[in-house]
Amino acid sequence: MEPPHIGILIALIALIFLSIFFSLAETSYSTANKVRLRSLEAHGKKRAGRVLKILEKYDRLISTVIVGNNIVAIVAASLGTLFFVQVFSNQNEALMVLTSTIVITFLIVSFGEIIPKSIAKEHPESIAMAIHPIVMFFYYILLPVNLFFGLLKKLTNKIFKIKHEEKLDAEELKIYVETAQKEGGITEDEGNLLRSAIEFDDLDTYDIMTPRVNVVAINEDAAKDEIAKKFFEHSYSRMPVYSESIDTVVGIIHEKDFIRHQNDKDFSLKKIMSSPLNLPRNMKISTALRLMQKAKKLVAVVIDEHGGTSGIVTMEDIIEEIVGEIYDEHDEVEVLTKKIDENTYIVEGTEKLDNFFEILGIELDEEIESTTVGGFVIEQAEKFPLVGETYFYKNLEFEVTKATVKRVVQVKITVGSIDEENEDEN
Repeated sequence: MEPPHIGILIALIALIFLSIFFSLAETSYSTANKVRLRSLEAHGKKRAGRVLKILEKYDRLISTVIVGNNIVAIVAASLGTLFFVQVFSNQNEALMVLTSTIVITFLIVSFGEIIPKSIAKEHPESIAMAIHPIVMFFYYILLPVNLFFGLLKKLTNKIFKIKHEEKLDAEELKIYVETAQKEGGITEDEGNLLRSAIEFDDLDTYDIMTPRVNVVAINEDAAKDEIAKKFFEHSYSRMPVYSESIDTVVGIIHEKDFIRHQNDKDFSLKKIMSSPLNLPRNMKISTALRLMQKAKKLVAVVIDEHGGTSGIVTMEDIIEEIVGEIYDEHDEVEVLTKKIDENTYIVEGTEKLDNFFEILGIELDEEIESTTVGGFVIEQAEKFPLVGETYFYKNLEFEVTKATVKRVVQVKITVGSIDEENEDEN
């Protein structure tokens, strides 16, 4: 082989290595996890910070990589053809061009594209940091070309009125969590915790409060024996204090303060109770949490649109929406839904409506305003139903098994088939 041929061969090998480099750069920089890079930077990896900085100019970066890769491919194809034609000059020229195209394409696609991209996808952050200095060299060399393509992109966006949106909504975040869980990046418990945190701001105080019919409260004129009895019977550490009716909550009494002062000669609830924090029923629980933290309150009163008491919400109620139920050694685990057989459930009226429908895997219509099973039955009946009355929703039969004049206490729910649901609609 003559020296000119060796020179062309060396150039071809160099171009294949350049193709490998550009493929590594394209995949590693496009798939690098920014959160992981920030973590590496926080642990002293300065180059991770440099990678993050260049990723802020991703359009110019990717232009550098694509332009560089295309230049390499074109030059490699040309030199490959020249090499085969010169080395095999006694052969058919058209055959040599075809052979050159096949060989160079195979080398570029396999060694310059598929293999390096597969490797870069497995270790994007490590490779992005390793090749960063070389990437920056080509970035500045090809800067004029990048600027030209940047202007071309802006012009195209202006002509076609393309809006650039990078906002990540809650549904996309949930998909990321699902993917990470399936791929083993996070555990099921971690996935559930993340989903709860994402959905956290979807709820209002009304959705998680203890409704007024279940609120245990103390009259401001109650005797000490009556107050002590309520604390003993219900095992609450705090209770609302009302004047005349539960609609007028004037304070919150702590059991510890009551015990400390109950033997005082001038004992008065007004002296030892703290002022209540009132929250509207449609306030997001994330906002409620911040207000309760700022006010240093563990209990807040939820107010309806008429200024009356709708219920109470505690700091524990809010935190449980993220981490799940919290029990202490004095709590009794309350079972609100009991499965009798494959299609029958006995459900307490206080059971969260969305919790029960999630158990069944049935989607709840958006127009439903009730948050509890008991409230849902009343909404469907458009009155306070009597024991034995039956109501239908989709393929579910609701039979009231316990009720008072003011609320539905317990319901038997029977799940029918989808065919039965369709027959009812027809």
